[in-house]
Amino acid sequence: MKRMPVLAAAAALTLAGAAHAADTYRFDPNGHHDILFSYDHLGQSRTFGRFGAYEGTFTIDAGNPQASRFEVTIEAASIDTGIEALDAHLRSADFFAVDTHPTITFVSTAVEPTGEKTARVTGDLTIKENTRPVTLEVTLNYLGRHKLADFAPQYDVEVAGFSARGIVSRSDFDVAMAAPMVSDEVELIIEAELFRDEG
Repeated sequence: MKRMPVLAAAAALTLAGAAHAADTYRFDPNGHHDILFSYDHLGQSRTFGRFGAYEGTFTIDAGNPQASRFEVTIEAASIDTGIEALDAHLRSADFFAVDTHPTITFVSTAVEPTGEKTARVTGDLTIKENTRPVTLEVTLNYLGRHKLADFAPQYDVEVAGFSARGIVSRSDFDVAMAAPMVSDEVELIIEAELFRDEG
């Protein structure tokens, strides 16, 4: 599976008015994107981790933003906290049970513009066959010709950059072991660059 970013912001791009009707964007194959998470550990510190393998596409309909669609699939086993023993535990049946539930998916269901370059994107998040709505607050950072286009031909593309934040409750997805000592609420932090399909 190619490593690509996930979650959110398709419709936020339409707020800038630069997307063509029904344009499809994919994620920068060179990287420049991350899906991170953070949570409170025993009230002593805030701990961070990430998912390292994911792919996704979305379509933006400039004339009808509500028809825009974003989908992502994450390899659950790619979870990475930097602590090998913790990663193994998170992959086990106590948490993500990656042997029987290898993927996490997000599919957008609604878009609500909240500003010139911001939007609230709601979608269905599925973990371990549990599907719940999740809302992401999305900010469009950039939309236009890639700023490295004059230096490298692979960057001669239209690009969009976005940031997204959201809160997920672990108990909604049957991964709530050790809550509430370890916080039930997990913050999602998404940073991504997207390339517009030229075909």
